[in-house]
Amino acid sequence: MEPQTPAAKSLAGACKIFRQDLEALPEDAYCKQFGPATRTVADIVFEVNMVNDHVSMEIRGEKPFEWPEDGWVKAPTDFNTKAIVLDAFNKSAQAAMDTANGLTAEQMEEPMTKDDGSPTTRAERCRFMGLHMWYHSGQLNFIQTLLGDDAWHWN
Repeated sequence: MEPQTPAAKSLAGACKIFRQDLEALPEDAYCKQFGPATRTVADIVFEVNMVNDHVSMEIRGEKPFEWPEDGWVKAPTDFNTKAIVLDAFNKSAQAAMDTANGLTAEQMEEPMTKDDGSPTTRAERCRFMGLHMWYHSGQLNFIQTLLGDDAWHWN
C-alpha cells in the first residue's frame, strides 16, 4: 500500500534509506566492535526495531512493553548475522508502515497520549520513528566509512 499521509510518506522514506544503509554493509560489520564503548550494527538495529514496535503500539492505542532501563540497548547473542538483522528490520518496518498506512490524515492529527503521559499526535509519533531511523542511519554511515566504504548507497 502506497503511503497516503505526509507522516506515512516520511516514515516510508526513512525505512527505505535505513534499509539501503543496512544492505550496503558487509556481513562482518554487523557484530563488529569498534571500541570498548561502541555498539554494533546489530545493537543499533535491535534498538531501532524496539522503538518502531513500541511507538507503533502507542499509535494503535495498545499498552506498549516496558522499556529496558539498564543502559544502552544491546542485541541478544542470536541477533548476529546480516540476514537475521535485515529480516527483523524488514518485519518491524513493515509493521510500522502497516500501522501508519492504516490511518487517515484526520486520524494522524487526533490528539493522543504517549506512554509517559505527554500529549502528542499519531503524525508526530510517525515523524519520531523516522527521525530516530535517520539518526541511526548516520551511525551506520559512519561505520561504513570506518570500513573504508565512502560510496553513496541511497537510490
